[in-house]
Amino acid sequence: MDAQQLIAKRIALELRNGMLVNLGIGIPTQVANHVPAGVNVFFQSENGLIGTGPVPEPGMVQSRLTDAGGRPVSALPGACAFDSAMSFALIRGGHLDMTVLGGLQVDAAGRLANWMIPGKMVPGMGGAMDLVTGARRVVVAMQHTAKGKPKIVRQCSLPLTSVRTIDLLVTDMAVIGFGGGRARLLETAPGVSVAEVVAATEAELDIPDAVPTMAVQ
Repeated sequence: MDAQQLIAKRIALELRNGMLVNLGIGIPTQVANHVPAGVNVFFQSENGLIGTGPVPEPGMVQSRLTDAGGRPVSALPGACAFDSAMSFALIRGGHLDMTVLGGLQVDAAGRLANWMIPGKMVPGMGGAMDLVTGARRVVVAMQHTAKGKPKIVRQCSLPLTSVRTIDLLVTDMAVIGFGGGRARLLETAPGVSVAEVVAATEAELDIPDAVPTMAVQ
């Protein structure tokens, strides 16, 4: 199992029946491929679609069905499409149960930076700021390190997405929760030790006496 699939499978276990969930660009889109059996979830894309399904198989792509990043998605029976005004009214009105977003950095308090790197061309901030602010629960999916450098840092050096802190971070090495303004190690990935997680993390972690292995489907 590769790192991205591991992250997506673990996040899929956070889904609950009847949830309205937004999936961001990148690793988060894969969560739709791993919805647990018996769980019925409504996935929303901020470009105006509720009822997105798994990433379509080769040859089954419909060019008019895309996620917010322009990548192909499928639509489940009963899916509905609407304009951006309605889509962002759902997000800003607090109607999303959960959003799953990618990340560039997360700091020790759980603040997220995920929308730009200074000096690099970006297409725009998209809906990330609205999602982090408006969703009831914010889950971040990202690699634990980038080119050997920690992405979970004491303080973000990249522009923050929102002053609101995230609720849960799932990486290829660990699951980390953010309660009370502190980072707490909740689980380690299969085959990864607590010491390895600590060594790959710049931010200080609260570590319980017993840390279970990450559950995956």
